[in-house]
Amino acid sequence: MSIELKMPALSPTMEEGTLAKWLVKEGDTVASGDILAEIETDKATMEFEAVDEGTVLKILVPEGSDGVKVGTPIAMIGEEGESAEAPAAKPAPKAEEPKKDEPKLEAAPPSKGGGETPAARPAPAAPKADTGDRIKASPLARRLAEAQGIDLSALTGSGPGGRIVRADLGAAGGGAQAAQVARAAATVATPQPGGLQPVEAELAFTDGVPHEAIKLSNMRKTIARRLTESKQQIPHIYLTVDIRLDALLKLRGELNAGLEKRGVKLSVNDMLIKALALALVEVPECNVSFAGDQLIKYSRADISVAVSIPGGLITPIIADANNKAISAISKEMADLAGRAKEGKLQPNEYQGGTASLSNMGMFGIKHFEAVINPPQAMIMAIGAGEKRPYVIDDSLQIATIMSATGSFDHRAIDGADGARLMKAFKELCESPLGLVA
Repeated sequence: MSIELKMPALSPTMEEGTLAKWLVKEGDTVASGDILAEIETDKATMEFEAVDEGTVLKILVPEGSDGVKVGTPIAMIGEEGESAEAPAAKPAPKAEEPKKDEPKLEAAPPSKGGGETPAARPAPAAPKADTGDRIKASPLARRLAEAQGIDLSALTGSGPGGRIVRADLGAAGGGAQAAQVARAAATVATPQPGGLQPVEAELAFTDGVPHEAIKLSNMRKTIARRLTESKQQIPHIYLTVDIRLDALLKLRGELNAGLEKRGVKLSVNDMLIKALALALVEVPECNVSFAGDQLIKYSRADISVAVSIPGGLITPIIADANNKAISAISKEMADLAGRAKEGKLQPNEYQGGTASLSNMGMFGIKHFEAVINPPQAMIMAIGAGEKRPYVIDDSLQIATIMSATGSFDHRAIDGADGARLMKAFKELCESPLGLVA
């Protein structure tokens, strides 16, 4: 008996995915544990293994298909020569034929008196199917034409490839009315309960301008959704401190000199991960998550570290960072970042974490405020270290200074507790021997 292979849920939050590549073809024999396909989730590309042995009878979803819902049949597997029909497949329902005693609305003749009965009113025109002779027009031009009753087939387009754009409707529809409709089309739809409405994709000023519409990846959709939810639902409070880095940079140089033979090279970011982890343990009021009517307090610091990858951002986790040596953090971070850029992380390696760290210093950014990564309650934003005038022992000197900004969920963390965390982080960075004690 043939069985369905369904789109698996490769992470707890996965609702749909992209079937990136089939590694088998119809007629291939597979065994339990064989890799059948590569599936792109919202964060990584993962392998889909067979759990049964048999022959691939039919591939139902071609590779490259995106937006495939979890649980959707994607292939059939069974014994060679067996029917590939899905056992639970149901034929599509046929269109209902009108009953003999019910006249078709569009065919009902008018009454003899010339009046129109309700049954005799003409049916609305069916939309034209897209064919090879489809009229080329921008979405905005189509909306304006529909609003003004303009026949697009009677117009000549001035856009790229003869495409009809808004300007081509001016003479046909009247300038004032066109401008009014254009202003309405360019506004953002009013948000409705249950979610955000999309912003109008093509505004008036893009009409006729060469541009490219890029389809969002699953990762970018997830980033957009989660960050929008974060800024809408979490009251952020921001606290910034300036940190003198000279002692930390000196210690890093000394440690790297001793670790060189072991193939380890510490980065400033590795040391900052350790400092944040220790600060969270020292100020446990900030190592929390807000959960409605509960506050979840964590007993260890798992630091999610923002890593830029093609098409988006991912946050691999250094678990139990407060109890790991900086050299171990460095090795683990290099491995996680490398596999993140290849899309090879497992869900447990980027889902979770008790707090986050985002460092944009390598891009020369002096200061920024990061968006909290829910359900976490804080994220540390790190700016570039640079030489600045700085008061040391009541005298103005030159020092290497870095600005760090903590974003805190004010529902879970009071400002005073956030300030204590920033103070602890600053002290650990300025007296870095505490990082290796």
